[in-house]
Amino acid sequence: MQPSYARSIEVSKRVRFDIDRDVIRARSLDFAHKFLPDGLSKVDELAFLGREERRLFSQVQGRTYANMFGLVERFIGPQMLLASRDHWLGDQTAFEALVRFTDEEIKHQELFRRVEALSAGGMAPGYAFLPKPNEVARAVLGKHAWAVLALICHIELFVLAHYREAIEPDAELSPLWKDVFTFHAREESQHALIDELEWKREDAKLSAGERDTAVSDLIALVGAVDAILQAQAAADSSYFLSAASRRFDAGQALAIGRTMLAAYRWQYIVSGVQDARFQAILGGLATPQQMQRIGEALAPIVRP
Repeated sequence: MQPSYARSIEVSKRVRFDIDRDVIRARSLDFAHKFLPDGLSKVDELAFLGREERRLFSQVQGRTYANMFGLVERFIGPQMLLASRDHWLGDQTAFEALVRFTDEEIKHQELFRRVEALSAGGMAPGYAFLPKPNEVARAVLGKHAWAVLALICHIELFVLAHYREAIEPDAELSPLWKDVFTFHAREESQHALIDELEWKREDAKLSAGERDTAVSDLIALVGAVDAILQAQAAADSSYFLSAASRRFDAGQALAIGRTMLAAYRWQYIVSGVQDARFQAILGGLATPQQMQRIGEALAPIVRP
């Protein structure tokens, strides 16, 4: 089915949720369970970790996973408000779809703030989420709208892939943590419809030179995301080492750090750019030469 604004509104009405009534339901996170599935955390690459250590590894990453989505939604909402200007005095169905989209992104920020508070209540002190959301959002929104919409589409498509391929099938996750990302994915499904429509609409405005500039901005944005991931992976590795119940030798500590970064790069960059739907949209907008530039920029991240 081709994406449409009317379709996104229909989905929005059908899957809309309330944080307290539908998701939290007066529950707490269950720290006897994992948060992030093994396929996303890459914990299987650390054969020397015991059962409790594997669980802690997933919980550290799961805490950051929620915080990362709270971060990106800080710029997704404003970008969609900016996009809505073109519909104010025109297509009111498109305008409603974008208003609903923005409202849901604001709600998601609150949802992930709640997850952070619940995580802090049950985990050892010392965790730090390093990126400053307003600073990151300001930098992202300073880039070409085409590049920002490409990044947003990439994010919301990997949300759906992560849920479908890893989170939904895993019966060992904390029930509340899993419910958070179940309800989140349901609303993101219609956001992805709008992402594609708005990205293509923005693309239709551009000259060849403008599109080439936009591709450069997209490459810069991916580089900025990777810098954030490198810093957060280092912080989360240090936190894991301090919170674990035993000391690790230097080689094990190095492996933990490398795996944390590999997992974050997979979660927030690679799984999105390799998504078939994202590849199809991007390949339909960028020239072969631009696709080559993007591939070359991604190579050190995809194959470090």
